[in-house]
Amino acid sequence: MEPLSGQDDLPPRVEASAAQAGHRPTEINALLGRGTRFEGKLYFEGRVRLDGDFQGDIRGDDVLVIGDGARVSGDILVGACIVTGGEVNASIRARTAIELYAPSKVTGALHAPAIFIDRGVQFDGTCKMAPLDEADTRTSKEAAPPPSTPAPPTPASPAPPAGRE
Repeated sequence: MEPLSGQDDLPPRVEASAAQAGHRPTEINALLGRGTRFEGKLYFEGRVRLDGDFQGDIRGDDVLVIGDGARVSGDILVGACIVTGGEVNASIRARTAIELYAPSKVTGALHAPAIFIDRGVQFDGTCKMAPLDEADTRTSKEAAPPPSTPAPPTPASPAPPAGRE
């Protein structure tokens, strides 16, 4: 078998894994590195690691790793969330587990079927260890639309003429 073009310099193991469909469970699909800042919404598949500053909503079915130096704020709904360092000010909901390791600083509400908080973690918030409800597991496409702004007030309508019946 001839090697694929551009892959002839890869070791056989890497070449074989590149041919397989899907991703490896420990492979990082995306990285927001130190010194990087992002505001907005993040939707992902696979494993994502954040070591920079992120503000906004994070949604995914797989693993989110928040590493040393990260500063994350917003709302997180993922398959699993592992915080190995940094500062998190967010509501974290995970379908399988949340793990917090020292020297993390976490502020917010945690909700997952399994929660681990290591000695030395600074945690300030609420903790609910139970499976997520159906409403909690909605994907971004199923999520409720943002609340609409109320219509501007209209001038009061004139009162009906009195004395006519």
